[in-house]
Amino acid sequence: MSASAALIVAAEGGIIGEGRTGANLALGVGLLGLAIGWLALARADGRISIGNARTAGMSAVVMGLTGTALAMLHLATSSGGPGTGNGLVGAIVAVPLGLGVVLLGRRALTRSRSADRPIDRMTV
Repeated sequence: MSASAALIVAAEGGIIGEGRTGANLALGVGLLGLAIGWLALARADGRISIGNARTAGMSAVVMGLTGTALAMLHLATSSGGPGTGNGLVGAIVAVPLGLGVVLLGRRALTRSRSADRPIDRMTV
């Protein structure tokens, strides 16, 4: 099974269950990415000294993109409207969550790059 076919089946809820499962999967990936992005940002700021901020920031970006892709696939394949029990509202919430996680991971990457640079201190 190819990766795109697996994502489509997962978004439809065919792997785990029916209805809201695809949206819940997208929300779960988005929330996990949010936690990773928050930790990456804390590492980049120096509040946490364990781990690598660049690796965590990149992981957050990937998790955000994956959550957004799963939510968009669920939106594209779900039938009915809001309130029908097919997880449409959850997928709608997962799209901005995933995009926010991408921005959070990008911010952590930017801060980790600026923290790695030496500061030129000139006395005037």
